[in-house]
Amino acid sequence: MLTIADLRRQNLLLFEVVSGSRAYGTDLPHSDRDLKGVFVLPEADFFGLDYVPQVANETNDEVFYELRRFVELLLKNNPTALEMLGTPADCVIFKSPLFAEFTAKNFLSKLCQASFADYATAQIRKARGLHKKINYPEPPARKSVLDFCYVTVGAGAQPVADWLARRGLRAGQCGLTNVPHLTDLYALFVDEGAASPDAAGPLGYRGLLRDSALSQDVQLSAVPKGEAPVAYLSFNRDGYSSYCRTYREYDEWVARRNPERYENTLAHGKNYDAKNMLHVFRLLRMAEEIAIGGELRVRRADREFLLQIRRGEFEYDFLLAEAEALVARVAAAFAASALPEAPDRAFALKLLLQTRQHFYAERAATSAAALPEMP
Repeated sequence: MLTIADLRRQNLLLFEVVSGSRAYGTDLPHSDRDLKGVFVLPEADFFGLDYVPQVANETNDEVFYELRRFVELLLKNNPTALEMLGTPADCVIFKSPLFAEFTAKNFLSKLCQASFADYATAQIRKARGLHKKINYPEPPARKSVLDFCYVTVGAGAQPVADWLARRGLRAGQCGLTNVPHLTDLYALFVDEGAASPDAAGPLGYRGLLRDSALSQDVQLSAVPKGEAPVAYLSFNRDGYSSYCRTYREYDEWVARRNPERYENTLAHGKNYDAKNMLHVFRLLRMAEEIAIGGELRVRRADREFLLQIRRGEFEYDFLLAEAEALVARVAAAFAASALPEAPDRAFALKLLLQTRQHFYAERAATSAAALPEMP
C-alpha cells in the first residue's frame, strides 16, 4: 500500500501545502498542522490495475490526491481542491514547475455556489443538530417499550406504568393478546389469582415484556377461554422507533465527538460548535467573494471576526440568522456573476495530459542519465 513516505521517497510529489486554519490565518497556538498535496502515480501503476486516487495518514489530517483525482475535484469546484491552489505563499512547502498552470482562477465557476454555499448550509444543519444535542440531550437511562404503551381508561388513556401503579399491579401479572384487524392494539388481562404482585399466577400469563431492558416489542400470552380483558393496551410503535433512532444518533455523536471542541463549546456557554460555525461564515464569505470578484481568498482578511465566532462571542440565534441571510446574498451574487457555468473541461484535460506526460518524460530521462555508460 502506497504511503505518504513513499510519495516523498520516490519523488512523486507535484505540490504540497500546509492547509486548514494555518492557511486561513485562523490558527491558534494549539492548532494542528494539516497537510494537503498532489502526486503522480508511477507510470506502471497508473497504466496497471492498481490506480490509487489518494493517500492519507491515519488521522486524515495529511491527504494527498493523485493528479487525475485532483483534476476531477477541480472540475466539481471542490472547496478543498480550490483552496489548495489558493494557498498563501508562506504555506506552500513544495511546488513543481510542472504545476505552474494549476491556479484557482483557471477553474473558478458558478459551480462554487453549490460546492461552497451548499456545504456551508450543511454545516448550518450540523450546528443546529449539535445545538439540539447539547441543549436537549437524551437522558442517560434508555426508555423501554413500556414507556410507549398506553392503557384505555374510559374515553382516554394512561401510560401503562401509571395504570399498573394505581391498581397495585405488576407487569408480570398481566397477559396480552392481539385484537384482530387492529395494529398494535392488545387486549390486556390480569391474573387475579397471583399470591403477590411479583408472583406468577395460576393462569401463567407471561407479562408485558420478555425482558424490559432488551425487548423491542410487547409479549403475548396464551389466555384461557372465558377470561375477560380488563382494558386495552396500545403500543406506539412508530414513536418507539423514532426514539430509538434519536437515542442511537445521540449515542454515536457522544462516541465520535471531538472532546476538545465539545469542552470548548461548553466553556464559551453559547451551546454551539464554534469551530463549525466559523467554517460556515468562512465558506459563505469566500463564495460571495468568488461570485463578485472572481477571486479565491484563502488567507482571511476577516480573521478577527472568525476568531470572535470561535471564542463564542456571538449568540447562536444571531449567527444562524446572519448565516441564512448570507446564503441568500450568495445566491443573488452568483445569479449576477460573470463566471462561467462550469470549469473549462477541455482545458483541464489538456493540462492533465500535458502534466502527466512531462512528469513521466522527466523521470524517464533521469533514469536514463543514471544508467552506467556502455563500454
